[in-house]
Amino acid sequence: MTSPVANWSYPTSIRFGAGRIRELAEACKAAGISCPLLVADRGLAALPITQGALDVLEAAGMGRALFADVDPNPSEKNLEAGVAAYRAGGHDGVIAFGGGSALDLGKVVAFMSGQTRPLWDFEDIGDWWTRADPAGIAPIVAVPTTAGTGSEVGRASVITNSQTHEKKIIFHPKILPSIVICDPELTVGMPPFLTAGTGLDAFAHCVEAYSSPHYHPMSQGIALEGMRLVIDNLPRAYADGGDLEARANMMSAAAMGATAFQKGLGAIHALSHPVGAIFNTHHGTTNAVCMPAVLEFNAPAIADRFDRAAGYLGISGGFKGFQAFVQAFNDGFAIPHRLSELGVSTDRMDALVEGAIKDPSCGGNPVELTRDNLRQLFEATI
Repeated sequence: MTSPVANWSYPTSIRFGAGRIRELAEACKAAGISCPLLVADRGLAALPITQGALDVLEAAGMGRALFADVDPNPSEKNLEAGVAAYRAGGHDGVIAFGGGSALDLGKVVAFMSGQTRPLWDFEDIGDWWTRADPAGIAPIVAVPTTAGTGSEVGRASVITNSQTHEKKIIFHPKILPSIVICDPELTVGMPPFLTAGTGLDAFAHCVEAYSSPHYHPMSQGIALEGMRLVIDNLPRAYADGGDLEARANMMSAAAMGATAFQKGLGAIHALSHPVGAIFNTHHGTTNAVCMPAVLEFNAPAIADRFDRAAGYLGISGGFKGFQAFVQAFNDGFAIPHRLSELGVSTDRMDALVEGAIKDPSCGGNPVELTRDNLRQLFEATI
């Protein structure tokens, strides 16, 4: 079977299929953009896939403006530089191009391009998003080059406060990109370790959405099928980066995970967000390390639903079988068993616990999280 091609309108307009990056200029026009700023991370800036995208824009008379001052965990400093570049270039829209870091920052550059209030006024707390001026939000086209975060179909971005070393979620409905181009050919160059880390991020999104106690049957179904796609396709993409069918299915799983976690995230992300903010670890890999301990912690509340899911996923032994599978799955991608192997230490334990208890992901965990049990979870994972 070859890589699938499709046009979807859920949760936004998605042009899915190999080679569809050639439609980038057309997508910009459809989104009302004539002079885009392409936001990518530093590692992508000089790569052929990025230069090829800029070639498409230049051939259409849209210039080839690139902003690439994006850290692995983007901060408000990156944002300030991006907004300055956007305004200086007279741009009228953003192409968020890359993995989760570039997608998140590109979306917030578009969001903040016409705002007068500071960024942290729009944190995902209550109805703070209503403080934004919708007319000041530039249109966004998103082009993922990894298969993990699903930020291309998300209405929020994660930005690190460089002063407090806290990851903050910035939310607004109009941060959802107008058009997404999912071209699996763009992910072929991902090295195996990044293929694994991003793919396990998508898996964590699906697992936590499926575990969340909130009522959202649509997200529940999407999360279950997303898990299946990762289980069936991540080993293939890891073993053979040129397997376009597997790469395409992983791009679908990434978008599905981000769509599903409208239902909620949980302790995996509550742990990984402060770890990433303080120790600058890779987000998806951090999630994967935390997952076995969180599954055990949440067992009383989720065992029954994973007993049902395991059969669909082709895993014997119900929830216990699923737990064993997760550890073996991690091991197959050389994922560390402990966060200490990623450079995380216990000397910042108090800051980690405080960051975790403040994280919005706590609200989606099926077992209530407290400072005490979060500390126990960190002790179990570090």
